[in-house]
Amino acid sequence: MSSLTQKYSITMPRDIAEQARSRSGPSGLSSYVAAAVARQLERDNLNDLIEAMEAHHGPITDEEIQRTRDELNRAREEQGTPGAME
Repeated sequence: MSSLTQKYSITMPRDIAEQARSRSGPSGLSSYVAAAVARQLERDNLNDLIEAMEAHHGPITDEEIQRTRDELNRAREEQGTPGAME
């Protein structure tokens, strides 16, 4: 993450904020929210890439998705990384 920071005021449902605060640990709510936003930006960028690829190559099939999941799971097993994809 960037070392430059700026203070922002955001509004979110209280229950979500309290759950996030309870999970944020010593790094604090700001770090927790920043990490969540960074993950969302990565997902948004990936979705943009998928849309561009599908526009150029056509829709991704269920078989291609499963084959990719299988390859990722094999790679994770070889690396000893947890988190098999379903």
